[in-house]
Amino acid sequence: MAALTTTRRVAPPTARGGWWHQYVCPAHGTELLSVELLSGQFPAAGGPCQHGCRVDTPAVRGAWLVLSHQAWARRIRLLAHSGDAGSRAEAVALLGEYAEIYATLDDDHDGAQPWMLRGRLFQQALTEAIWATSIGHAAWTLAGSDDVTVALPLLDSLTEAVRQARGVLVEQGRFESNYVAWLDAAGATTSAAAARIRGLSTSDEWIGGELGIYQHIRAAILPDGWEWEGSTYYHGFCLRAYLLALRGVDPPDIPADIVEQLKAMVAVLAGIAAPDGTLPALHDGPYARVPLAAEWLELIALAGQLFAPTGLEAASAHVLGQAGDNHDGLERLLGGWFAGPPLAGPRPARLFTDVGYAVVRAPGIHALLDFGPHGGSHGHHDKLALYLYGNDPWQPDPGQVPYGHREWRAHYRSAAAHPTFRVDGAEPAECAGELCEATETAVTAAVSGAYDNVQARRRVSAGASYLLDSLTVTADRVRTISLGIRPDVPLTVRVEGEMVRTDWAKSLTGWHIASVPAAPMVSAGPGPADDPQRIRNRVDWTAEAERVTYWSVYQAAGARPAVTAVRRDGAGLAIEFADGTVARC
Repeated sequence: MAALTTTRRVAPPTARGGWWHQYVCPAHGTELLSVELLSGQFPAAGGPCQHGCRVDTPAVRGAWLVLSHQAWARRIRLLAHSGDAGSRAEAVALLGEYAEIYATLDDDHDGAQPWMLRGRLFQQALTEAIWATSIGHAAWTLAGSDDVTVALPLLDSLTEAVRQARGVLVEQGRFESNYVAWLDAAGATTSAAAARIRGLSTSDEWIGGELGIYQHIRAAILPDGWEWEGSTYYHGFCLRAYLLALRGVDPPDIPADIVEQLKAMVAVLAGIAAPDGTLPALHDGPYARVPLAAEWLELIALAGQLFAPTGLEAASAHVLGQAGDNHDGLERLLGGWFAGPPLAGPRPARLFTDVGYAVVRAPGIHALLDFGPHGGSHGHHDKLALYLYGNDPWQPDPGQVPYGHREWRAHYRSAAAHPTFRVDGAEPAECAGELCEATETAVTAAVSGAYDNVQARRRVSAGASYLLDSLTVTADRVRTISLGIRPDVPLTVRVEGEMVRTDWAKSLTGWHIASVPAAPMVSAGPGPADDPQRIRNRVDWTAEAERVTYWSVYQAAGARPAVTAVRRDGAGLAIEFADGTVARC
């Protein structure tokens, strides 16, 4: 962790923040680089893009201000946790400055878009709640030994602001919104900090109250442990809010049903994590983002104080690598978060019937099939998509760009961006599939609502040394039916008679064959959403047919016995191995 510099040279910006999703390059679709966030002023040359652009617009300036205010709040937390008296004094002074800034905001942000739940310092009340949670925890930490009464007006104002914002959502019938998780976390944190400073007991409104954290968990978390939208990002988003809100709680005092739901939320992450620790970016969320790595590290550290073990050790190491030199080590300073020792941890799960995901593991291959509900506004057109992870992100969920880039956002929501099927080149309807079969080594799911008069069924199964994928699409007439292969590694494709062979960065090999004549058209296309300019070879395997089955056999490098070929065998498939054996499916 880099040493804190306690000599004050600059102060937080006083201007209101905008919408961080607009911190995006209009040309390349990449999030602009987070630079000079603690400088007090927007970069003179504009927000830099990794491809060399410099962007300076009112929207980008407002988005930079969001990131700057959040960076200052995180710095205050770091200073508060420091054992150095000078650092803690600086944290108190910064809280006083923010108290003065916030006192000038007597109305909601007038630059917010019509759909937004408006904040005061930020366009969105959600952003304000995230920032307020950090401010509240800094004041809470300082209250034990420092005079931080200067922060009381700020804490009281923030508590009331998030209470009002939560009330708007409740009136709209949106209590299950992920916004409420953070509004409750902010209310719990700022009110508890103020009570600690005043020497008073803490209100239960924000934790056990009728609109508190426990009720939100009951409303927004499905029985299988997923946040209802089915997005890895928003799942972690809510879980981190819950863990931050529960500071100081003794784990045995948490209601039993809430313990089970929180445990299931952790099991979700442990279950979908690839062997190298990659957390697939299912549905809406960044594919890879340095600031997000810090959030995952905090979540995993706090989860490890509530449950032991969590099964997230590999994920922690992976995101620590993503954080790189920008890692500030805040999560290491959060010991003693709960008032007692951790509870027994969960077992990683592999089948999520409510949200509609299933994990199938073959030697060296971590496969994830998406078959569930659309996922609301954060859903993607990816029903029956198959994601493949291992030593490399062979065929990952591509994630999403910042929402402020309309065109790239539309692309990454589309079926064309995902390894799933399309009919007549059209986008499917929002729909949900159904689970047909699930065993320890195989899962089958189907969907009938994606296209009129079209049914699709996909079965993924693990063999002794390989993974078998079988997709059958049946239509009411001859249609153009395509299966997408969407890598994030160099991919080579060879046609060998009626078989197609793919090589994925020399660490995965695929053998592919269809039940009817099908053309594997290779083209250059955008890779995952962290950089749409990262061009990858992609395949659209297409047949003109009323019914087609696409078979794919995948084998990780080093798995034995080695696959040598696949061929059609009557109505099924034969897989040939180097040792002379044959598996028929």
